[in-house]
Amino acid sequence: MTAAVKVPRNALKDETSPYLLQHAGNPVSWYPWGEEALKLARETGKPILLSVGYSACHWCHVMAHESFEDEETAAIMNEHFVNIKVDREERPDLDKIYQTAQYLLTRRSGGWPLTMFLTHDDHVPFFGGTYFPRESRWGMPAFKDLLLHIAAVYREKQPELRKQNEAVLEALRGELSAPADEDLPPPSSAPLLEARRDIESGFDAIDGGFGAAPKFPHPPMLERLLRHHAASVAAGQPDAPALHMATFTLRKMAEGGMYDQIGGGFARYSVDAHWMIPHFEKMLYDNAQLLGLYVQAWQITGDPFFRRIAMETADWVMRDMQSPEGGYYSSLDADSEGHEGKFYVWTRDEVRALLTDAEYAVLAPHYGLSHAPNFEGHWHFHVIKPLEDVAAAAKMEVAQARELLDSARARLLAARNKRVWPGRDEKILTSWNALMIKTMALAGFHLDRPDYLESSQRALDFLRSRMWRDNRLLATYKDSRAHLNAYLDDYAFLIDALLMMLSVHWRNEDLIWAAALANVLLEQFEDKEKGGFYFTAHDHEQLILRSKTYADEALPAGNGVAAVVLGRLGHLLGDNHYLEAAERTLKSCWLTVLQYPSSHLTLLTVLEELLKPPQTMVLRGTGDELTDWQRTAMRGYFPRRQVFAIPADAQNLPSLLAAREPAKSGAVAYVCEGTHCEIPVLSLPKLKERLG
Repeated sequence: MTAAVKVPRNALKDETSPYLLQHAGNPVSWYPWGEEALKLARETGKPILLSVGYSACHWCHVMAHESFEDEETAAIMNEHFVNIKVDREERPDLDKIYQTAQYLLTRRSGGWPLTMFLTHDDHVPFFGGTYFPRESRWGMPAFKDLLLHIAAVYREKQPELRKQNEAVLEALRGELSAPADEDLPPPSSAPLLEARRDIESGFDAIDGGFGAAPKFPHPPMLERLLRHHAASVAAGQPDAPALHMATFTLRKMAEGGMYDQIGGGFARYSVDAHWMIPHFEKMLYDNAQLLGLYVQAWQITGDPFFRRIAMETADWVMRDMQSPEGGYYSSLDADSEGHEGKFYVWTRDEVRALLTDAEYAVLAPHYGLSHAPNFEGHWHFHVIKPLEDVAAAAKMEVAQARELLDSARARLLAARNKRVWPGRDEKILTSWNALMIKTMALAGFHLDRPDYLESSQRALDFLRSRMWRDNRLLATYKDSRAHLNAYLDDYAFLIDALLMMLSVHWRNEDLIWAAALANVLLEQFEDKEKGGFYFTAHDHEQLILRSKTYADEALPAGNGVAAVVLGRLGHLLGDNHYLEAAERTLKSCWLTVLQYPSSHLTLLTVLEELLKPPQTMVLRGTGDELTDWQRTAMRGYFPRRQVFAIPADAQNLPSLLAAREPAKSGAVAYVCEGTHCEIPVLSLPKLKERLG
C-alpha cells in the first residue's frame, strides 16, 4: 500500500447530472465514477464508498443533509475512503450490479440512496445498505460509526473479505444472468395462464392495484391484463375479470392522491394502500407507461374518464416536462423548500380565497375539504365524492359541475405555479424519452390530438440529432452535452418508439433508423452463444460483470422489449435474422419464465407473439383515403395488430415493402398473419369485413 495521495476537495463540478451537481458543494471529496477515482483507490489502498441516487429522491436529500453536508462526517469519509457519487439514471449498469449485490449481502430490498463499500482494486462489494441516519435509530447504526467500523474491518480483515467476495461474485453471476438449458420444453401458453392467476391472487378488490402499502402501479401487470382480455375476446371467451382488474385499478389510481388532481400526471407510488398520499416525486418513465395504459383503456371501453386522464397527463408532459430543444426532462423532485409535498398541498382558506362560491361548492365536496386534513395539517386532493353525486346534491347537470370543477382547477394551478417549485432534473435520457415518445404518439393518434403527435416528433428528432453519433446511441444529455454509451434499454425502447411513430405517421427515415438500431443491437449486445442481450455493449467499460437480466422492474425488461420489437420488425421487413434473435431470447430464459411468469411479463408478450404471430397490415394510398383506411384498421384495441399506412409516393422502400405496391386507383391493404400473407384488400368495405 502506497502513501496517501492528496485529492481535490470535490470533483463533481464539471458533471452534467443534476444529482451529481447537487453534491458538488459538499465537503466530501466526491468523484464521479471513472478512471481518476478508480486509480486513486488502487494507489492509496482505500476502499471505495459508492453512493448511488438520483435528483428526485427524497431520502437521498435527507442523507445528503444529515451526512454529506456535515464537516465531521465528510472528514471521516475523506480520510478512510475514496468517495464516488453515481446518478443511477445515467449509470443504470452500475446501479443494477450493486443493487443486486446489496440484496445478496443483506437479504433486504434495495433502493436509493444506495450505499456500498467496494474493494480498492477489483471493486467487488463487501458491505452495503441504503439510507443510514446521522444518529443511531430505527435499528440502524449512525453513519459515522459505521464508516469507522468499515474502515477498521477493511484494514484488519482483508483475507476474510476476499473470501466473502468470491462468493458474492459467484452469486451475482447467478442473479444477473440466465444460462440457457439444452433440454428445453417447447414453448406453450402455460406461463400466460399462470401469470393471469398470479396477478389475480395479489389483486386488491377494494382499492385496486396489487399488494399492500406502499403501493406501486405496476404497469406491466396492467398491460398483461389488457392483452389477456383482448386475446380472450378474440378466442370468443371474454375474460371480464381481467378487464375489470385493469380498469378498476386505473380508475382508483386516477381518483387518488397519487394522481395530481390539479396539474395532471402521476407520482411514483402511494405510501398507503388507498392511493391517497403519494411519494410526491414525478418520474418521466412512470408517466410514459401510465399514459399508454389510459389511452388503451379508452380504446377498449370508450369511457371518457380514461380519455380525460390521458389528456391531462399528456398536457402535463408538454407543459412541464418538454425542453425547448424537444427532449423530455427526467423528473420532478418530491421536495420543495425542504419539505416533501409542499408544492402540492393546500389549506382550506387558500382554496376558498382563490375560487368563486360556485367553484368552491363543487370542488370542496369532490376533493373532501369538508373532511379532516390528510397530510400534515393540509389537504392533498383525492376524489372523495364522485362528481355525479356532487352535481345531484347541488341540483345541476354533471356537465355544469365539470365546467365549474375545471375552472376551479385552472385557478388553483395558476396559483400553484407561483409557488417555489420542486427541483426538476433536466437531463434527457434516451430510454425514458423513447418510452414517452411511444405513448405520446399513441395518445396523439387515438385521442385525435395532433399537438401530442407533434410533441413526440420533436422529441424523436431531438434524439436523432443529439444522441445518435457515428451509428451509435448515447445515453444522456444536458447543457448541450451528450455522453455515456447507451444501454440495451436505450436501443430496444427507441426501436419500439420508432415502430409506433411509423404506425401513426410514416416517414422512411424512421424505418431506416429503426433497422440501423436493430443491427447495432444484434452486433453489440446479443449473447451469440446463449441468446438474449447483455445490458451493456461488447465494447462497454469493463465492470465486475456484465448483467443480462430478464425480469421487469420499474421499467419493462430490456430483453423483453428487444425481442418484441425484433419480432415485429422482422415481420414488417421479412427479415429472419430479427425473428430468430427474438426466438433465441425467449429460449435463453425459458426455464426462468416457466418458473416465475409474473416476474417476466414483457417476455410473455414475446411468447404470445411467438405462439400466435402478430398481424402486420401495410396500407398504400394517398391523402384522406389512406387516412380513412388507417383509422379503420387502428380503431379499437388490438395489441397483436401493427398497421403501417405508407403513402403511394414513398420511395426507396426495402424489398418486401417495395413489393407492397399501391393500387392503380384508391387504396390497398396487404394483410399478413406472421409469415402468411393474404390476397390484397382493394376496398374499404372489404377491409372492414376482413377486420371483423
